[in-house]
Order: sequence, then C-alpha cells, then structure tokens
Amino acid sequence: MKISKLLATLTIASVVLMSGCKKDDYKATVGVCPVVVSTIPADKAVAVPLSQVVSATFNEEMVPAAFTQETFTLSGTTTIAGTKAASVVTGAVTFSGMTASFTPATPLAPNTTYTGTIKAGVKDLMGNALQVDHVWSFSTDVAPAVTADPINNAVDVLLDKVIVATFSVPMDTLTLKAPATTVTVKQGTTIVPGKYSFTTTTATFTPAIALSPFTVYTLTITTAAKNALGTPLATDYAWSFTTIPQITVSALPVLGGTVAGGGTFAQGSSVTATAVPNLGYSFTNWTEGVTVVSTNASYPLNMAGNKTLVANFATGTSTFTLNTTAVNGTVVKLPNTATYNSGATVQLTATPATGFVFTSWSGDATGTASPLTVTMNANKNITANFTAIVAGTFTLNVTAVNGTVVKNPNLISYANGATVQLTATPATGFEFTSWSGDAIGSASPVTVTMNGNKNITANFTAAVHAGPLNIDLGSAGDFAVLGGSGVSNTGVTTRIIGDVGSFPTATIDGLLAGNVNGTLYMTADPIVGQAKIDLTTAYNDGQARSLDAISLAGQLGGLTLVPGLYVNSSTSGISGTGSNAILTLDAGGDANAVWIFKVGSTFVTDAGTSIVLAGGAQAKNIYWSVGTSATLGTNSIFYGNILADQAITLTTGATLYGRALTRVAAVTIDSSIITKP
Repeated sequence: MKISKLLATLTIASVVLMSGCKKDDYKATVGVCPVVVSTIPADKAVAVPLSQVVSATFNEEMVPAAFTQETFTLSGTTTIAGTKAASVVTGAVTFSGMTASFTPATPLAPNTTYTGTIKAGVKDLMGNALQVDHVWSFSTDVAPAVTADPINNAVDVLLDKVIVATFSVPMDTLTLKAPATTVTVKQGTTIVPGKYSFTTTTATFTPAIALSPFTVYTLTITTAAKNALGTPLATDYAWSFTTIPQITVSALPVLGGTVAGGGTFAQGSSVTATAVPNLGYSFTNWTEGVTVVSTNASYPLNMAGNKTLVANFATGTSTFTLNTTAVNGTVVKLPNTATYNSGATVQLTATPATGFVFTSWSGDATGTASPLTVTMNANKNITANFTAIVAGTFTLNVTAVNGTVVKNPNLISYANGATVQLTATPATGFEFTSWSGDAIGSASPVTVTMNGNKNITANFTAAVHAGPLNIDLGSAGDFAVLGGSGVSNTGVTTRIIGDVGSFPTATIDGLLAGNVNGTLYMTADPIVGQAKIDLTTAYNDGQARSLDAISLAGQLGGLTLVPGLYVNSSTSGISGTGSNAILTLDAGGDANAVWIFKVGSTFVTDAGTSIVLAGGAQAKNIYWSVGTSATLGTNSIFYGNILADQAITLTTGATLYGRALTRVAAVTIDSSIITKP
C-alpha cells in the first residue's frame, strides 16, 4: 500500500475508532466503515443509454466475493396503461479495485425507472461491513417518436408528393441508412423506386417517378432506427396514405375528335368529360375498358376512384338541330337550315323589338356578343334574352371588331344627360385607331353624354411592325416543350413554364409535375396530337418564307441584327468568347418587331454564349426554323421559339426564354430553365 493511501486509511480509521463501527460483527479489529462514494449512473440521472453498465464505487477496497446478484441488484419499473409493473434485471456482477459493476444480460428498456441496490453486509478487506443498504435510481432514455407527412390514412395525396418522417429526437443517421431496409416505401409488397435522404431529425423520400393515382402506399421505419444514444424505436412505425384519383381520357380513332376533362381530382368530386367530334366524324359513346358507360358527349361522373375513359368516334357526318328562342326580339340564323353537320358553324344575330335591348344568350350558349358564332357538335337550344328599356332613357350600342370596348358604367339604358366612359382594347396584332358613328376622335377612353340613343363603333387596324409577319404556332403555342419521340430530362433543378408533351411517342423521362408549371402530358393525348399538327404547319411556314430574305452568317456572335427574315441554307450558330459570344437583336423601339431565322441544317450555340434583346424586342416574336437539329450549349442563354425538324438538346444549365418544339425526334434537357413567352 502506498504511503499516501496508508496515511489516508489511518486518518479515516482514527475517525471511525472515535465514532465506532458498532454494527460490525468483526471484533478483532475495528476499521473504516465502507461507504459508496459514487454510482454510474448518478442518482436521479435521466436519459441513460440502454447499453449502460451500472456500477458503484466504494471508499476502499472490498472483498470481491461479497458481490453477487443477491447483494448487488437492479430492478426496473414501467408504467403501462396507468399501472406500474416491476421486474428484476438479470446480469453479471463483477468487482475490480473499489468498484462493483452490474452488466445487464439484455439492453435496458426505454422510458423505465431503474433502482440499484448494494445490500448492507458486504465487507472490506478488514471485515468491516456496509452498515445500511445503498439505494439509488435512474431513468433510461425515451424511445424516439415519429410524425409523418402525409399523415396516416391521408387521402388525395398529390402524385409528386415528397414523403417526410420527422423524429422527436436527434437520430443516428447511420442506423437510418443501413441496413437499407430500415426505411422503406412500398406499394403493396413492391418497393417504390426513389431517393432517400436523411438528417438527424428527418427521413425524406423523393419518388423517382410520379406516384400512381388512387393507390395505397406504406412507409415503414423499423426498430433498427436508433437515436444518438442508441435507443431504438419502441416498435416498427408504419403508416399509409392514398394518392389522389385520376381520370384519363382519350379518343378512338385519334383523329375522330377531341376530349377534355382529364386530370387528378379529389376523391368524391364531380367531374365532366366532354367529347367533341371533328368534321367528318360523329361521337358514339364513352367506354371504360369494354363497358359502355355513357352515350352522352358530356359525361358527368363522380371520382370514387381512377377512371380511364375512351371517347369513341365513328366516320360519317352526324347532323344536329339548333333551336333558338326569342321573346321581345328576333334571332337570325346564318345559314338557316333544319339540321347542321357535325362541326358546322352558325352565326346568330339578335335584334330587339322596339322598346327593348338585347342583353345576353343562355342555354347552350353564353355571353353578350351579337352576332354569336356557334359550333354544332350536339343538338343545341339557345335563348336570346331582351330587356325592356325604361321610359325616358337611352341605349348605347357599341360595336368592336378585332378588339373589345368596356362601358363604365355598363347599363342596359341611361338617363338623359348621363355620361359613359368607353375604353377600347385592341386584339393581339391590332391597334385602336378611331371612334365612328355617334362618337369621333382617336382618344381612348372617350366620354359620351347620353342625350339620345347612340350607336358607336371602335375601329381597329392591323399593327404595322418591322420584319416579316409572325409565324402562327396555333395550339403548339401552349407548349414550352413539344417532342416527336419523347422528352428526356436530367437534373432535379429543371424548371419549365408552359405545357410539356410528345406525340406520337409520349415517353416522358426524368420530369415530375413539380418540374413543370403547366400541363405535363404523360400520354399521347389528342391535345398534344393537334399541337403537333399545328407545329408542322408552323414549321412549313417558316421554311417557306423567302420575301426580302437576308443572308444569315454561319457565326452570329458579335453581331447586332435588326428585325427581318434571315436565311442560311447550311448551318449556323453562336460561338466565341467575350463580345463575340453575344448576339444582339435590336427592335429599334418596336415591341412588335419580328425575326425569322431559317437554317437549312443544324443550329448550335457554344457554352456560355447568349442572346441579348434590345429596343423592346420580345422573345415571342423570334422564330428559329431549323432544318435538322438544334443544340444550346452549357449555361448558354437563348431567346426565341425553336421549330426543329429533328431533335432539340439543352445541355447542362442552358436557359431558354421561348419554346423547344420539334417535329420528329426528342427534346433532351439537363438542369435547364425554359420559360414560354
């Protein structure tokens, strides 16, 4: 024994000799009373790890054989449904130096209070005994809790939903990642492909492709998931949710007509699918699988689940009737026949009787315009509504072609001396020029004083602008991306403003609804088919332009081009660095200025190149008609509508303020931004 330790022992012994260790049964020598000076865990400790080895340290060396499962005990108390239950912990007891240790046979239970006891009577090397039981307690760590988004049993979950589990305490992320089965998302027994990501408090799952509509998915987190102290979940945590139902509509044959009403809808909502036959076809019925579900062109249904509907059309022209009703006035039909072929148009003109004014259409037509054009795709019943003019008042009729006029206030009739403000707004491609009839001048708005019945016309003329006429994109103009053999995307940062689709090959790879601010067509929808037809018309128009053509250089970087038609029978593009990497398009202050670039073969821009608009130039008025394929370089910036015969490729980070429309091949995108003008 070292001198210092001996002196300490003698000092303690002298104290004990003075106080006595009276309950010792060892009489030969009176020595130091053994006492417990510290424990692990400490008394009243909380959040103790489940793997904890429990120990007690004495003030002196003890007889190792004195420590057994009878003299060193550990018991636990848990509360279940308001009732406390006690249990004795089994394990191995060892003694080394001045410390007795209790190693549980199995991990401690979470959220449990344990009591450690060293029995009185265990002795030191001189035979002095512990005078009273030493008792202390501690509480184990609480098992992690989980909250989920979507919540358990949620319905109408969106198909691009990112699934998140949030933990109540920091977790050991390694236990979430491995084994791979700790966190899983399944549809039935099938694992859903996607990407998992973890933080200390969350587990996130992003599906690789859109979830299936009206389908039950289950996410499970097993007890292999542990917190930072090694405490696992108390039990496997599992929850389920159901995605939003979807109605899919299509037409057979594809050219037979158009259909509307598809999409995703809340469960139980009311939806109407509408079929409109093309000229030369007639609507037959709606089928779901092999079952005929309706013979009405407008089919109302309740979204109790997924619906896959086909509008069936037959060749041959159907005929429909048009009945009009008019009280206090008349309606003229042009042409006026007993029946009309499917797709025919009829012009209706309402004429009020004396003392009345025409106000609106109702029934199978709405609005206040007269004449009104009606497309005959079903039997129609239309009423012209007239209202009596108040005595002593005057009427104000306004006519506007290629524009609109707003009356403020907008009344059926006006008192003598009342004033009305008229504001003219031209349609796209037109300009307001003047008033005629009972008003004159070119100011808009104009104020009219009602001192009699008045008939006023707003006159609009086609806008004159620099460069060639615009190319009419038709319904293809609704699309930011339109392919012929699919659309492929790489990178989650891709953002597209406008519709996306492909026809006849409708494959969409790597795009989720969250990437698209518009309609993402995942099937060969007839709407996409019509857009492809309109694209072909627009492409052919661009390739046919020749009037006042200007030679287009093979390298456009460093140039400033005014509006016009530019033609290169071979290839062209933008390359270079610095100012030679920039093409400037200057409208000279004309916001309606048009550029058409007709390229016989390929068009390629290098990495980092850009187009700059000046003088009020607008992307919507710029057209790139490319004979084969177009490629936009990495991180390049491009303006205009690309109409390519073959493929279009946007390499990593390319930005397009315009449209990527290709007739035959695919559109390939990589972490790009495309904004439809």
